[in-house]
Amino acid sequence: MQTRNKILDDISQLMTNAMGVAQGARDEAETAAKSLVDRWLADRDFVTREEFDAVRAMAQKAREENEALSARLAAIEEKLQG
Repeated sequence: MQTRNKILDDISQLMTNAMGVAQGARDEAETAAKSLVDRWLADRDFVTREEFDAVRAMAQKAREENEALSARLAAIEEKLQG
């Protein structure tokens, strides 16, 4: 009976060790995949969110200034014609 318990304990220990190895391999694969994706993204000329937001704000400001200048020009032209 004790031999049977020893065998079960050995099998249990083997399974525990196998799960630890599998978890380690999974973590290593995830790290490698993340590193590969990060390297791939770094090789591309993608902009950061902050850069995108800054350019978008500049474009919005330029659009508003353009509309204001268009309105002033229209008022000046109307004055000259009137």
